Amino acid sequence: MDAAVLHRRTGMHDECVPPDLVDRLLALGHADVVRGQALAKDGDWFCARAWARLLAGRDALDEALEVLAPYVGTGWWTAAAEAARLLDAAGRGEEAISLVRPFAADGERSALHDLALLLARHGQGEEAYELLLPHTTDWLIAEALVEVGVGLGRGEEVAALLEARLAPGNACPRCDSPECGQPYREPFNAVNLLASVREKQGRTDEAIAVLHAYGPTVVNSRDPLAELLVRHARIDELRAYAGTPEAVRQLAELLEERGDVAGAVDAYRKLADEDRWNASILLAELLARHGRGAEAIEVVRALDSADDWVVDQLCRLFAAEGRAQEGLVHLDALKARRGREEWELSRLRGPLMAACGRLDEAVAQALAHPEGRSPYALESLAHLLIDAGRPEEAAALLDTDRLDHRRTLGPLLVELGRVEEAVTLLRTPRPRLPPPEPAGYSDCPPF
Repeated sequence: MDAAVLHRRTGMHDECVPPDLVDRLLALGHADVVRGQALAKDGDWFCARAWARLLAGRDALDEALEVLAPYVGTGWWTAAAEAARLLDAAGRGEEAISLVRPFAADGERSALHDLALLLARHGQGEEAYELLLPHTTDWLIAEALVEVGVGLGRGEEVAALLEARLAPGNACPRCDSPECGQPYREPFNAVNLLASVREKQGRTDEAIAVLHAYGPTVVNSRDPLAELLVRHARIDELRAYAGTPEAVRQLAELLEERGDVAGAVDAYRKLADEDRWNASILLAELLARHGRGAEAIEVVRALDSADDWVVDQLCRLFAAEGRAQEGLVHLDALKARRGREEWELSRLRGPLMAACGRLDEAVAQALAHPEGRSPYALESLAHLLIDAGRPEEAAALLDTDRLDHRRTLGPLLVELGRVEEAVTLLRTPRPRLPPPEPAGYSDCPPF
């Protein structure tokens, strides 16, 4: 085994059995297949991880560690992290620390993060704190510093460090351009972490004030200030604050969870004045979840959009409401208006035609499209056939040398009972094209 190869395979889900399919194999009773791939000389990491977890759950930790040993032996941090997690969960924290420590010493930042939390959990918080202090500009390490520091009662020290990072002189250290937009800080999540310190100290009002003063850093469409207000059930303040799309979404999610669908609808309608597109789609999804599909259709139809992501949502709503024919009429109108129909819109016809009992016609029409034989079109057509209960035909369409097709074909073969064929396909290296020659630089067109 080779660490770089393992990293590439797992990062791309290539030449391996992906984790969701490993779970499916176990659920279908194919534990022997998972075990075989886990223990193979050129083993499959996701199979090994699942098999080790299964053994650990049966109180066979030493056997689980033996499964992981060849992977850990390559020096691959991901495998070592999994072994350490199993050790720690079984009450063997010192062994977990010993396993992680060399990786942290070699500069693996995730290992340093995990080592610090391990040390803190096992009564060595001061050592953890000292290990983290030199790395406060790293956002991941800073998260661990907050956790460890507050746990040691040194929250004020951590807060002072973060406030220093937020000082004007520390803004945008990577560029001196006056045209730079928002000031960049290191760590980028310093504001959120400072608020987290105050919240962990039980000083919620101060945490809220921090986020108001500096402005929270929104990550993955989650607004930390909105989440803080939700955690502390400060709904009126959340309503007053909800001026960003992320905050409105979190407000609407909370109101829906509490049964106030009307309030959630109102929140999205108000947001539509500033962010019409996303607010309309979110509103339509909310209405559809609560049996108001007809209203949802009108909300999306009012956007009068030919963008495929909007039309896709509208066609789904038409199909769910039993109005597939209206969806086809809508697509016909778009085609007439534009004078053409790219595949991105043409592919939406298939599910609607299938819902009208015209599946064979839909397949023939798709294949006749100028892009109908392209890899992405064939993949879309395969999904249509799978949904229609014709998996063998779907399998015949897919190219076993394409990664995206393998990702569809592998699970399909498993469901068809062709498990060994599926595993062999997913584990077999694909033909690799040589990288293109560098084009070089020219200041003359074409650039």
